[in-house]
Amino acid sequence: MDKLLEVNELTKRYSQGGGLARYICTAVDHVSFYIKPAEIFTLAGESGCGKTTTANLILGFEEATSGAIFHNGKPQTRKEKVWKTEGVQAIFQDPFCSFNQLRTVDSYFYETVRYFRLARSKQEAIDRIDQKLRLVGLTYQEFAGKYPSEFSGGQLQRISIARALVSDPKLIIADEPVSMVDASLRMSIVNLFKQFRDKLGVSILYITHDLATAYYISDRIAIMFRGNIVEMGTVEEVLMNPRHPYSKLLRDSILEADPKKRKTTAITLSELELDEYLRQGCKFAGRCPEVTENCKGVAPMDIQFSDVMVKCHKYSGSQEI
Repeated sequence: MDKLLEVNELTKRYSQGGGLARYICTAVDHVSFYIKPAEIFTLAGESGCGKTTTANLILGFEEATSGAIFHNGKPQTRKEKVWKTEGVQAIFQDPFCSFNQLRTVDSYFYETVRYFRLARSKQEAIDRIDQKLRLVGLTYQEFAGKYPSEFSGGQLQRISIARALVSDPKLIIADEPVSMVDASLRMSIVNLFKQFRDKLGVSILYITHDLATAYYISDRIAIMFRGNIVEMGTVEEVLMNPRHPYSKLLRDSILEADPKKRKTTAITLSELELDEYLRQGCKFAGRCPEVTENCKGVAPMDIQFSDVMVKCHKYSGSQEI
């Protein structure tokens, strides 16, 4: 099986505090997954679960404590510019922070064209930029010479997506790309990702806390909690038939349009995030409705059943789930 990106036992630890109060927080804890060509793979979970840290490690913005990252079977080193050598681009959460308000937006596109040596003349550069803008529903004439303040948040995010496409990447890492966009525009943006997968063969690492959009566009999904992947598999299996207690609570927290079908279960923070990160055993033990004494002291193993992985003691020794 071809693997465009493979993350193997990726771990990131931070030293916090000072003196006798110093402690180690494991923000990403032995995370492993892969992404195939032309696939949308989602990392989902509540804020503070380690999704963005994982993305930063893949992009080379931070250095891993341990583990390995492979692009097309080649190991990544932090000395390399991953987004150049391996065809990876990123889209971030806040489109207004992606652009300097004192620079015209087209200058970023020209900069990318020059950096990757994608055009031999200005007209060739304009044609390439216009082609990518049209993929997101814009044109060169609409944005040339304009500043970020002259666009709405939705337009700026689509411009960010077009900029990521300029270099013809094989993988786009999209970190909460619709969380700061109006609800009416979210589906138009996630539909773009489906089109890129189906028509351009681009893979997407989609990072979100929004399970509704994750279910709509994902091929496979991994649910993260306090640095761990607690469940991973096809989006249909994980979200429609969740096994891990946290996956169930996360899924049940989605509001139903029909009030009669709304779930009464809600996720509540019973402990500080730090307490959960530093917890021995299962990180979710403090909130889990199915907790046992074993959960409080022993970290669960990854249990693999067919195409689904679950990190939970309740499935230890089980033949099926």
